Amino acid sequence: MAAPEETLRRRKAGNSGPEPETPPESGRDPTGCPARLRTGTFWLTRIVLLRALAFIYFVAFLVALHQNKQLIGDRGLLPCRAYLESVRRYFRGRGGWEAVSYAPTVLWLLDWSHMNANLDALALLGLGVSSFVLVTGCANVVLMATLWVLYTSLVNVGQIWYSFGWESQLLETGFLGIFLCPLWTLSRLPTGTPPSQIVLWGFRWLIFRIMLGAGLIKIRGDRCWRDLTCMDFHYETQPVPNPMAYLLHQSPWWAHRFETLSNHFLELVVPFFIFLGRRLCILHGALQILFQVVLVISGNLSFLNWLTMVPSVACFDDATLGFLFPSGPGGLKDRVRKMQEEAARGARPTLRYGCVVRQAVHVALGILVAWLSVPVVLNLLSPTQVMNTSFNSLRIVNTYGAFGSITKERTEVILQGTASPNASAPDAVWEDYGFKCKPGDPGRRPCLISPYHYRLDWLMWFAAFQTYEHNEWIIHLAGKLLANDREALSLLAFNPFKDRAPPRWVRGEHYRYKFSRLGGRHAAAGRWWVRKRIGPYFPPLSLRDLEGYFRSRDWPLPELE
Repeated sequence: MAAPEETLRRRKAGNSGPEPETPPESGRDPTGCPARLRTGTFWLTRIVLLRALAFIYFVAFLVALHQNKQLIGDRGLLPCRAYLESVRRYFRGRGGWEAVSYAPTVLWLLDWSHMNANLDALALLGLGVSSFVLVTGCANVVLMATLWVLYTSLVNVGQIWYSFGWESQLLETGFLGIFLCPLWTLSRLPTGTPPSQIVLWGFRWLIFRIMLGAGLIKIRGDRCWRDLTCMDFHYETQPVPNPMAYLLHQSPWWAHRFETLSNHFLELVVPFFIFLGRRLCILHGALQILFQVVLVISGNLSFLNWLTMVPSVACFDDATLGFLFPSGPGGLKDRVRKMQEEAARGARPTLRYGCVVRQAVHVALGILVAWLSVPVVLNLLSPTQVMNTSFNSLRIVNTYGAFGSITKERTEVILQGTASPNASAPDAVWEDYGFKCKPGDPGRRPCLISPYHYRLDWLMWFAAFQTYEHNEWIIHLAGKLLANDREALSLLAFNPFKDRAPPRWVRGEHYRYKFSRLGGRHAAAGRWWVRKRIGPYFPPLSLRDLEGYFRSRDWPLPELE
């Protein structure tokens, strides 16, 4: 009989080797849960960035397709052919290149006798390319450069219709998007061309300047931003309010003070989180996107807020954005995880000549952006800061800002027409034209259109606190209304002379608008607005009055429909 100690030794000897274990399933941790993505890579980030940017391009080109002919076409309110001819005359004798560099656009190369067709072709091509990138998530340098060139061509002939900060912001964002992609490859995960850290930091630098510039222009601008009262007026006086703006305007005073303080925190403090490590950078991106969502809900600011979300995406790595993608085997998320595992094992792809060239291009891009940022940074530091300014014709690096001053009351220009032969007759019946979105009829609910954009409605907001001499296009519009011009009327929502003879006279009236008080008698009567006439904006005009005015500006005379 063996001694107990001997038996124990034999048992230990039998268990000296490890038991064979079943290896965990690929892509899963030992508990059977799907393995998490590692931090520090940006493959999925690139896909989200490209799709988000393509969506903004799609909206911008859709607006262009629907409105460019009426605004800058052959018979538009400010024809771009006349603009290009004036640029060419100005630079005559100095060489054609100076004119092209002043207004870079492919329209210089096209036949100007069919400008409507040219504008439609640019917009349709942009819609097609942006749709492809949006749906597939695939892009290369050629496609993204095409989008950028097409939209640059429109912005540089768009005159005041394209004079807003978000146009330059889209061009700067789109320019960075070109270098986010491989040269030719069309793949959502082009394994040989990982997203460049230089380009990603270019996007972060962009959102930093956008937010800090907006915050500084407010602090240096209107006093109401410093005494926290601006939000008492903003919802009512912003260019194109929406239904939520009506409700938010009714908030108590302390809520408006909190909104203003939150705005200062998000625009003056949070941008610096970008430089304070991964977690705070992610927090910055989340806070800025949430902020832009709130702004989208509270007003119709074109695609500005949607566009501002795009560079914030560069704050998130694959581990942060992984929840947006399915976890099934063979999917994008699974493929990224496998690439991360290969990189962790030290497997590095062979450095090819194309990769070296690409890295050199990205370094050159970083130097270019740094150089072009010098006047932008000086502007941010200047007590006389200006907003929404480009320092180069290609608008690669720009300065931004919004609502540096807040108007304390809302005024509107209401266009009216009459069929009366005598405009000054007491019995003349004047009928209002209705715009797509801007306030007019006090009983009409404010519209909700963001990210779409009605350019004419937006310019009418500016015209209301200027004079018609500063906005000659409004007289051009009046002439077209006198002819019942179908193209111009497509920009409006309501024509009181539809299926009738055109008006004999058109005039502009100036009104002061205020939101009705929630629960008050005007609201009970179904009125969103209360308005009071201030006086005439421009006097009654007839087609005969405008003939000389049109000829002196080389505008085509309206033809009666």
